[in-house]
Amino acid sequence: MRILVTGGAGFLGSHLCDRLIADDHDVTVIDNLFTGRKQNIAHLLQHPRFEFVRHDVIDPFKFEVDQIYNLACPASPPHYQFNPIKTTKTSVMGAINCLGLAKRVRARVFQASTSEVYGDPAVHPQPESYWGNVNPIGKRSCYDEGKRCAETLFFDYHRENGVDIRVVRIFNTYGPRMHEADGRVVSNFIVQALRGQDITIYGDGSQTRSFCYVDDLIEGWLRLMAQTETVGPVNLGNPGEFTMLQLAELTLKLVGGKSKIVYKPLPADDPKQRRPDITLAQKVLGGWTPKVPLEEGLARTIAYFKPRV
Repeated sequence: MRILVTGGAGFLGSHLCDRLIADDHDVTVIDNLFTGRKQNIAHLLQHPRFEFVRHDVIDPFKFEVDQIYNLACPASPPHYQFNPIKTTKTSVMGAINCLGLAKRVRARVFQASTSEVYGDPAVHPQPESYWGNVNPIGKRSCYDEGKRCAETLFFDYHRENGVDIRVVRIFNTYGPRMHEADGRVVSNFIVQALRGQDITIYGDGSQTRSFCYVDDLIEGWLRLMAQTETVGPVNLGNPGEFTMLQLAELTLKLVGGKSKIVYKPLPADDPKQRRPDITLAQKVLGGWTPKVPLEEGLARTIAYFKPRV
């Protein structure tokens, strides 16, 4: 197939491109390189079935394709809060442009949504039926509400125009090619430990997250796009739940060194717990389940970061 990937030079997008090229598809990436990096796709640039176009999804684009993966949006708080208005535009106008193209060329279109649509959840773990608890006017709202609006657009285009959509809600994912300065907890802890700096925990370290290794996530994406039973939304993530303190201690164990754990105040609207209910994914995606344990995935990620920090 001919497949368009918006945000394809990013952490997740570049891993998706690897799988799509390995599966013999023709892949076109558009990315404005705000958080994406050419080095993530450098190994693909000379491939005869791969094309990179520097472009911002806020501006319209035209391609003749069979599938579209819409991944374009900064996903870490320091990056999406850098220009919050642009973040909202990227989610909303990017979705409109992808959906308009999908409608015109009759392509199946995938939306990379997020567990952030659940906000600071009052239901735990979070099933797809939970509507969320989101602050619409906070510093995180540009991302949270932008992604929620993108989901709204996807389902309205599906209902009103028959566009063939797939929507996935991504829970914390990590692995090689994460940006070392993205401000997310896995990369923060690894970089701090490798540099011998103190490991910074915000709050008391009891807040939880669930960490999915990138290969497991991409496998779920491809299965969702290949099936016809459900359009989504579908939670994808690892239901294993860890406190921030547990993650910090495991990172220190794997990296070694003499870093100490220090505590700082919790940022505003930071969710206290996050864990996916993946019952639906396991039902409709052929028994999909995450396979890479946290310790193994962290070791691979540390090996990626070592020569880079």
